[in-house]
Amino acid sequence: MLEIRERFLKANKILFFKMKLKILEDKKNRMVLQIVGETHTFCNALKKELWNDKHVKIAGYNIKHPVVGVPRIIIETDGAEKPKKALIEAAKRLDKIAGKFKSSLQKG
Repeated sequence: MLEIRERFLKANKILFFKMKLKILEDKKNRMVLQIVGETHTFCNALKKELWNDKHVKIAGYNIKHPVVGVPRIIIETDGAEKPKKALIEAAKRLDKIAGKFKSSLQKG
C-alpha cells in the first residue's frame, strides 16, 4: 500500500494522518486505485478537482457497499500527463482550498 500524508482541518488545527492508497492498475494514461478509510465526501471533492485538469478525460469513483465498501477511483488522461501526476496535483489544489477555508473560518 502506498501511503500519502494529507492535511485536514479539525477544530482550527491541522491534523496530520496517513491515507492508505492501493494501486490496482497503473498504465500510461489510466490509473485505478482504492483509498482505504475514505467516504463519498473526500472522493467527490477529489473527483471534481481532477476534472479541473485539462489532461484528465475520465475521473470517477464508486463504492460498492455504503458501509464496508472501499472507494475505487478511476483516472484516465489524454496521455500528455500521467494519471499519478494529475492525482498529486489535484490533491495539492484541494490542500490549498482547505487552507483558504481554514483562514476564512479563523477570520470569522
